[in-house]
Amino acid sequence: MQRRSLLLTAALTPILAPLLAAPRLARASLPTILSGADTLGPLRAVAIWRDGDAAGEEIEARGYHGFTPDRPTNIKSASKSIVSALAGIAIDRGLLQGADQPIAPILRDDLPTDPDPRLARITLGNLLSMQAGLERQSGPNYGRWVSSRNWVRAALAAPFTQDPGTQMQYSTASTHLVSAILTRVSGQSTMELARSWLAGVEGFAISGWDRDPQGIYLGGNQMAMSTRSLLAFGALYARGGKAGGQQIVSERWIAESWEYRTASIFTGQGYGYGWFLDRIGGREVRYGWGYGGQMIYVFPAARGKAAAAIAMTSDPDQPSARTGYRNDLHRLAQEIVETL
Repeated sequence: MQRRSLLLTAALTPILAPLLAAPRLARASLPTILSGADTLGPLRAVAIWRDGDAAGEEIEARGYHGFTPDRPTNIKSASKSIVSALAGIAIDRGLLQGADQPIAPILRDDLPTDPDPRLARITLGNLLSMQAGLERQSGPNYGRWVSSRNWVRAALAAPFTQDPGTQMQYSTASTHLVSAILTRVSGQSTMELARSWLAGVEGFAISGWDRDPQGIYLGGNQMAMSTRSLLAFGALYARGGKAGGQQIVSERWIAESWEYRTASIFTGQGYGYGWFLDRIGGREVRYGWGYGGQMIYVFPAARGKAAAAIAMTSDPDQPSARTGYRNDLHRLAQEIVETL
């Protein structure tokens, strides 16, 4: 038996030796991955940050199809993550009590004449997690809603399709109500708040932002930012809310925002306060997603792996979900983070 084993080993050695000696296939380099992303037609720019690299600065940025990482793009619903950050800062500054605070007393001047009793049960957290229960004002209802004379009143007058705190109803009207609340409690516009409260985040800037007929900035849509600016915001969250030696967003609020609250009825993915919750490349990821493929991915530090952030902007006038393009961006993010 021992002789047979020795003979078998001798016979296989010429075959196995080259295989055992051959080097493992190398993972594609970051420049190669980014060059290959040029095949994605709607893609405009990608910017990448990893903790510990270049004193915390971006490590790579690339533009596509005539665009650059510094050119502003309408980031669409990715701006919902920014509105969530402003709400958290308002809580930390004592302007709001917390995510469980009812919204009706703050918005009482815009409530319907004979309000549904369930309006009194809607909380700030319900708005941020899309669980207000009101008929959603996105999708087929969006055009009618933004054509109304008063977007806040129209949102509050929408019929209930379910009770507050139950199933997710993706609605930009919900985050617009958050913008209205921030304006009421601070006496400043949400644009002014963003420029003031996030001033310590190097590279962060909002280039443009639409307003409703009453002058309230549209919470959760129609916000223009460059890819680098969006990356600066993602890196802020990846660093635990710190920038320039300051605690801009509290770690407590980041943890609350990234806690599972509900799930999308369209994708089944978890959702917190303005952030989708998922796993990419074997790592937990929190991401903001805007129509057309406006993405901010945040990979928290885990098991010896450094925190990272990836921003991507795309043509804001082309769909990304039903075409499979959003999945292409997820795969690109996976390739990037695995290489990092």
